[in-house]
Amino acid sequence: MNKRGFTLLEMIFVLSVISLVFLLTIPNIQKALQLLHNKGCEAQVTLVDGAILQYELTYLNPPTSIQELIDEGYLKESQSVCQDNRSIEVVDGQASAQ
Repeated sequence: MNKRGFTLLEMIFVLSVISLVFLLTIPNIQKALQLLHNKGCEAQVTLVDGAILQYELTYLNPPTSIQELIDEGYLKESQSVCQDNRSIEVVDGQASAQ
């Protein structure tokens, strides 16, 4: 009798190879996600620096806090926090993520 199908040993081998591939790729995916979050926060800090510059051009002095930029309409409330939950503050006329 000729039965077609996979043996238990063949299935275990295939599942082991698939598991190994997943174990090798998961750390790389996590590193890429971390890099993405860092670059996103850097871009948001650059955006806040632009708002600070616009504020300075209008009022001829830098804002003392990010709340001033929000109150005057240069930023939205959601733009004061990065995606990784670090807050953006104004320090000596420059934006920085805390």
